[in-house]
Amino acid sequence: MNTSHHPIVIVGAGLGGLTLARVLHVHGIPATIYEADPSAEARTQGGQLDIHEDDGQVALAAAGLTGEFRAIIHEGAEALRVLDRHGTVLLDDPDNGTAGRPEVLRGDLRRILLDALPEEMIQWERKVTDVQPLGDGLHELTFTDGSTVTSGLLVGADGAWSKIRPLLSDAKPEYIGTTFIETYLYDADERHSATAKAVGAGAMYALTPGKGIVAHREAGNILHTYVELNRPAEWIADIDFTDAAATARIAAEFDGWAPELTALIADGETSPVPRMIHTLPDGHRWDRVPGVTLIGDAAHLMPPSGDGANLAMFDGAELAKAVAAHPDDIEAALTAYEEALFPRSESFYADAHEILELCLGDRAPLGLIDFLNGAPKEEHE
Repeated sequence: MNTSHHPIVIVGAGLGGLTLARVLHVHGIPATIYEADPSAEARTQGGQLDIHEDDGQVALAAAGLTGEFRAIIHEGAEALRVLDRHGTVLLDDPDNGTAGRPEVLRGDLRRILLDALPEEMIQWERKVTDVQPLGDGLHELTFTDGSTVTSGLLVGADGAWSKIRPLLSDAKPEYIGTTFIETYLYDADERHSATAKAVGAGAMYALTPGKGIVAHREAGNILHTYVELNRPAEWIADIDFTDAAATARIAAEFDGWAPELTALIADGETSPVPRMIHTLPDGHRWDRVPGVTLIGDAAHLMPPSGDGANLAMFDGAELAKAVAAHPDDIEAALTAYEEALFPRSESFYADAHEILELCLGDRAPLGLIDFLNGAPKEEHE
């Protein structure tokens, strides 16, 4: 079997890898993406994302997709409210159009990136099983079908369990003791009117120390919920999430809560899906290794705080711009990219831990309310 060579190989067709490929394409630089999924429609792409002015929107502008992005915004979805366990509204912040973080569905965002790339740039159903350095910055990738390719520049855009990261770092994701359990309600206003009213027009946070129910109203009259629990891995492993009893087990953690809130769990119309939260060490970085680098969660996996997708896209755009600025010197491009990446990522680790503490820490939900109201940091610690 012949081994083909590609000047730039991107592993992973998530938002970061696609943004990298698109910005390279804008600059006339060819790249090839290898993705394990068999197609773009192989699985759902998650819920709504708020796209920030200073990173996600900057990346989309570099990709020449600002107009396409504006067309998929879910208007009004920046509204936010905080409730107590009894359903009493403690904070209600409507969407007045000035927050600068419009909401879009992850699937819609991925679609506009895919549509902006030539089909031949993405190779589907190509799962990497092994990567070997060949020297001089070259690497050989082996796929599940036994085929191989070599790369001039190799970029790991393959998320938390990256196959590319071990070339650069011994760091491995570790569970932090928090799990988000995902559920959905459909036709919410008609079939779950009390719950829809409690959630409101955008995001709803009902929190107490160690546990909470967070829901987002998505386009299409959908309520997308993350049940947040501080629990050991053994507790999560003891639940069979394919069994109907799993829903009752999770709902039981919220006995005594308002029924319009627990309905987000008990009436869920999909099987609950656990998302165990893993992170890389705070401030994760590596020494420069010729011919390879990382973007997104492969580089800086941290607690969810609304920044992950934005950072992945920004990483991709910044790496592409560095390559375009140093077309004949990949090492200079990677050095410039990583020198900016590491301090930028480090500052977000602290923010991500703070947001998680505000949501599930000892002062929940009051700490989050203070934060949202702009109180000085010492007041919500």
